[in-house]
Amino acid sequence: MKKLYYIANALLLLILVLMVSCKKSDTITLSENKKPKKTVEYKKPESTVSYQFIKGKEWLKNNETDSVKMNIVYALNRADKANLLKLDSLIVPSDFSGDLAYYLPFPLHVNALEAVSKIIIFSYPTQTFAAYENGELVRTGPTSMGRKADQTPTGLFFTNWKAEKTTSTFNDEWELKWNFNIENKLGVGFHQYELPGYPASHSCLRLLEKDAKYLYRFADEWILKDKENVKVKGTPVVVFGSYDFDGPKPWLQLASDSKALDISEVEIEKQIKSFITQILENQTLRETEKMTTSL
Repeated sequence: MKKLYYIANALLLLILVLMVSCKKSDTITLSENKKPKKTVEYKKPESTVSYQFIKGKEWLKNNETDSVKMNIVYALNRADKANLLKLDSLIVPSDFSGDLAYYLPFPLHVNALEAVSKIIIFSYPTQTFAAYENGELVRTGPTSMGRKADQTPTGLFFTNWKAEKTTSTFNDEWELKWNFNIENKLGVGFHQYELPGYPASHSCLRLLEKDAKYLYRFADEWILKDKENVKVKGTPVVVFGSYDFDGPKPWLQLASDSKALDISEVEIEKQIKSFITQILENQTLRETEKMTTSL
């Protein structure tokens, strides 16, 4: 009996050691999986930036080989290379020495988004988008959203499924590259397609190819429970504001006021305030699902 007593105590001690060891191991694993906060540094223009109108063809002839200048001018005029050539006049900055983020309206940091791991925001009035990681701007660029007859719906969406190449549901002759759906029933998504310098899409969010490719890799797909039900939604996408289709292009205001299109932190906070709980709840579900599947 005494021998059995010692054996039982030894087994109990072994079980306790194993339990403590497992608990410690779990803690280490969680710590290792925690991502460090992303910080992005952008180069500020060397001088105060103003904007002016210039003759398009003449300017392009002298600057078409300068990729830095061209990328900024594409974004400022909300046009791709082919459509930029069609514009009679262009709006250009006085100083090209800064990074693109300084020429577009979104703020570099948003305190209200620090708890959000990933989010993409589209501004209808300025025809631009921004991608944030924990409040830090990681990508921004021009877009061409829904035309007057087929306006892009606004509000909170989540990325669903994606395809490197797919066919438009509006016209089967239109090939869409780097397509990421955000509204499955309506067939709305962001993808590469021509940017003519104004809202021209059939409710989708058009992007330059380099931006479409970036967001395609940046955002997460949904996780399906089965063929009919969604278990976890993808990356949050907020589309806000309205566009004056009968007025002049908003970015033309830059020639008289370089800050005319600026979007403040307060404005972003206002736009996401009613969605933040839903965004964080889905984020928690995704993190839990990721941890569960990795065990």
